[in-house]
Amino acid sequence: MVVKLQRPILVGGLGISFSLWMVQTWHHSIMQVGELGLLSALAVGGGLWWWQQQFPQDHAEQPNGMLVDRETAVSAIAKTEVVINQLAQEAENHSALETLKTKLATLPLELDRQEIKLAVTGGKFVGKSTLIQVLQSDQWQETQKRVNFQETAPLLNEVEGSDAAILTEVTKSDLVLFLTNGDLTDSEFQALQQLKAVNQPQVLVLNKQDQYLPDERASILQSLKQRMQDHVVAVAASPVAVKVRKHQADGTVKEWMEQPAADIQQLTQQLNEILVQQSQQLVWTTTSRQAFLLKAEAKNYLNGVRCDRATPIIEQYQWIAAAAAFANPVPALDILATAAINAQMVMDLGNIYQQKFSLEQAQTVAGTMGSLMLKLGLVELSTKAISTVLKSNAVTFVAGGLVQGVSAAYLTRVAGLSLVAYFEQQEITVDSGSNLNLDKLRQTLQNVFQQNQQLAVVQGFVKQGMKRLVPEVVG
Repeated sequence: MVVKLQRPILVGGLGISFSLWMVQTWHHSIMQVGELGLLSALAVGGGLWWWQQQFPQDHAEQPNGMLVDRETAVSAIAKTEVVINQLAQEAENHSALETLKTKLATLPLELDRQEIKLAVTGGKFVGKSTLIQVLQSDQWQETQKRVNFQETAPLLNEVEGSDAAILTEVTKSDLVLFLTNGDLTDSEFQALQQLKAVNQPQVLVLNKQDQYLPDERASILQSLKQRMQDHVVAVAASPVAVKVRKHQADGTVKEWMEQPAADIQQLTQQLNEILVQQSQQLVWTTTSRQAFLLKAEAKNYLNGVRCDRATPIIEQYQWIAAAAAFANPVPALDILATAAINAQMVMDLGNIYQQKFSLEQAQTVAGTMGSLMLKLGLVELSTKAISTVLKSNAVTFVAGGLVQGVSAAYLTRVAGLSLVAYFEQQEITVDSGSNLNLDKLRQTLQNVFQQNQQLAVVQGFVKQGMKRLVPEVVG
């Protein structure tokens, strides 16, 4: 429920009491900042734009090594089930629940899969189809009948979102052969890094090596190995035809073009080693990755449900803070106090995100947020930005406390949104704790503040504040 304050005089008494309480809370809480504990690492998707758009990520769950064991895969499935069950508990009629549960049910079946899914990807004209044909016709395929090849559409297209869709599909495979015809372009390197960030086993293949002189080929291979620090092999799936000249006994010369045999020995040897020694681990790693991505998808839906519940709470407290500062405009002290936000708001938001706080803990969090705002200079920056907007409006001369009121509301909103963003990144467990990672909270606060410092955002918020605090003038 959003509280609309139609007449400032009606909330004057509340505002003064609220401000005094916040000052006391601020003084008490700022002394406790150093006592805050640390939580485990937060979710982020390795800075990968396309993956961030689709799935919020949690590096704490990503396996440390390239391959994982069965126990890790089973654990990943269990964690995914926890999140889906939590979504069902908080939004039993959610439209995505049936699909999520269906996907979850297939994951345990994948643990014992015998077939190996091998994807072949890369840009245009790198020889994907040719390499698959050679591998399938080669004697190697006879010894590896469990391998199922999948050729992707060409990467590095100009069509928006096409690479994202291709790479997302690639992550369903157990192993990826990434083809290139030379040293990596920046786009190719970024695509490889995106796959590596989601723990996708891959082999980088330099195709058409026969088109380079020996020194050039060695230089390119060295560069690829230095940049990738991973499996890199060189092949010639379809070597360039060579001219053969034969002198006949009668003195004539016969010439013809001869097609050399494909040179894939280095690749097949590498594949043999991987498949013989690690085929089951590849399957478990794929299962774990798919569980992780399904969990991220479910968590994204859950965060959406919780955000819908958190938004009116933030709005309620931001206007309470505005009324307090407007009624008692003591510039520096009042804005600083309201920046520490109401501990009850912390508890309300914590309850939504399964982060349980006692009143004392909530007061500490409120004081911590105010302390961070002060240290980061957010109080001064926001006040200046809001003052600049209000200078162009005559109402500022009528309501002397308007700058303080709107600033207090703005800082309270930023604090509330920062807490929501922070809580959204936390692990979903059956029994969530209430500790804070101060460094991550500081970074989240900075990011949210920057997002809300855009001129259009500030102008829109100032307009809302004016309507709330002095409606008889603005109207």
